[in-house]
Formats: sequence, structure tokens, C-alpha cells
Amino acid sequence: MLKILDRYIIRKFLTTFFFMLGIIMLLAMVFDLSERLSEFINNQAPISAIILDYYGNFILYYGNMFSSMIIFVSVIWFTAKLAQDTEIIPMWNSGRPFHRFLRPYMIAATVLMLISLVMNHFILPRSNQTRLEFEEKYYRDAMSVEDYHAEYPGNQVVYFSSYLQENNTVNDFVLEKWDKKKEREIYFLKARTAVNIPGTNKWKLSDYYERYLGYPNDSVIEGKSKIVSFNFKIEEMATRDNIAEAMTYSQLKKFIEREKEKGSGNVPMYEIELYQRTSYPFATYVLTIIGVSVSSRKKRGGIGVNIALGLGIIFIYIFAMKVTTVAAMKIGFPAYLAVWVPNVLFGFIAYILYKFAQK
Repeated sequence: MLKILDRYIIRKFLTTFFFMLGIIMLLAMVFDLSERLSEFINNQAPISAIILDYYGNFILYYGNMFSSMIIFVSVIWFTAKLAQDTEIIPMWNSGRPFHRFLRPYMIAATVLMLISLVMNHFILPRSNQTRLEFEEKYYRDAMSVEDYHAEYPGNQVVYFSSYLQENNTVNDFVLEKWDKKKEREIYFLKARTAVNIPGTNKWKLSDYYERYLGYPNDSVIEGKSKIVSFNFKIEEMATRDNIAEAMTYSQLKKFIEREKEKGSGNVPMYEIELYQRTSYPFATYVLTIIGVSVSSRKKRGGIGVNIALGLGIIFIYIFAMKVTTVAAMKIGFPAYLAVWVPNVLFGFIAYILYKFAQK
């Protein structure tokens, strides 16, 4: 049963959070629009698409991304204000222990954490797909790929020198097939250009050369043009780094397995995207406890001291996230540890600060 004090703190927590979120997202939209406006005009982007498809989903994506940080600043702000106005002193003089004072904070943090989890796993993938399609159509540069090399199921190895999205053409396409033990090449195909027919696994080759290897059936075929079917599409080869943002959990799991089979170097980046969809929301608890612990005492320097201390902790947290992410992408540090280690480390810090705050 929630008491009057619980409802008061929960209301303060949530209203401060959503107010700060609204202000920050409004400023972010203004800065983004000032940067993108000329491109929107040059590409004749419809106003309805800019507002609904882009900025509507822009708010969802970036608001959720920075929600843990905004929660932390919100907690410090209104708790420090309560302390500065001596509202907390009567609460503690009533004999309530610190963990009882913390309870409404954790209730509100749970509400926001669950919202973030639902957003990450169910809403944002579809929202991001609409936003990224808008970006691709109205302001991103045409995509190009240079010196591509990857393995595909069936012991196939694919190479090409370049790909241009503007004409959907792959140049100097090469495909090799190897036997089951990958000891002997059994097929070789080379084409001057290759074009993936949209929406299919069919490819149109021009000036092609193919050879079936293996005595006594060794044979060579050459021609000007040919349509063949492969078990891959150009979308798997020419992808932007943020493609994983538009995938649901199951889609991303399958995509990661496919990329592992290809020997892609981007697998850690995709795994980090997968695991942080859960780890980021749970950071809400850690940051809430730290925020309450450092701001629940009245300080001589006023609210500014609490805010400065909070921002310092935020910067250290972000730095820790960056260090572990780079370690996962560059030196093979497990991706699931990369996203959870900062939460665990700051969880210990939160516990220590909580103990001190009780005294």
C-alpha cells in the first residue's frame, strides 16, 4: 500500500523525468533540424514524413537511448531540491530507515525500466526501420562498398572490388566453392559486373567466366550475360552499421548467426546491440540508487554541488561503457560482459554510497 509520501516522491520522480526528457528531446530536434534542413529541402522530403516518419521516431530512439542518464539527472535534481528545502529532514526524523525512503524511487525506476525494456525489444525495431528508411531516402549519401570478402553457407567465398548503390552494380564479382572439408576448390565464377534483381536471390552476370574443377569433369564456360540464383542478396553485403537497430530480437539473433558463418568482423557490434537492449534499462536501478545516495543530504554548496557530482559519475559511467565496447570490438572481449560489466561495477559503487547514505 502506497503512503502519501510514496505517491509524492513517485510523482516528483516521474514528472521531473518526463519534463527533462521533453526539454532535451526538443533541443535535440532543433539542433538536428538546423543541420538537416537544407538536405530535406534539396531532396523534397514531405513535411508529414519529416514530422511523423523521422522526428516521431527520432524522439523514441534517442529518448530511450538516453533515458537512464536523464533518470539519473532527474533523481539528483529533485532529491537535492527536497534536501535543500529541508523536506527530507522531517521524513527521516519520523524514524523511517533509508531503505524505506528509497522504496518509492525504486517503484518509479521499475516503471521506467519496464517501459524501456518494452521499447527496446518490441517498439523501437519497427520504429527504427521507418526512421532509417527515411534517412536512406532523403539525406544519407548513396552507399558504396570496397574490397568485399566473406564466406557464405555451402563453403562459398565471395569477393568483389566495389559496389555502388546508385546503379545497384557489383564490380569484379568472384565466387568460389570448396568441398565439404574446404581442402579443394570445386567451382570458380568470375563476372565483370553482377546485379541482384530486387527482392530475389537472382543475379544478372555480365562477361562471366565459370569453371568446374575436378578431373575428369573439368570444364570452362564463358558468356556475355547470364542469370543465376545464389543463397545471398546484396542487402547482406552492402549494409550500414546501424542495420541491427531495425531488427527484432529473433531477427537479430538469426542475423548474428549468419554473420558468424560469413566470418564478418562486425559480429561484436551486432552482439553489443543485442545485449544492451536489456542491460541499458537495468542501469536505471543502479543510477537511481547512486542518485538518491549522493543528493539526499543538504550540502553547503547547494544543488549545484550535487549536480556536478552527478555529472561526474555519468561521465565515468559513459567512459566505462566505451572502454568495454571498444574492448569487445577490437580485442575479442565477450560482448555480453562488455555491456554488463559497467552495470556491475557501478552496482558496487551504488551499494557503497547506499551504505554511507544510511549513516
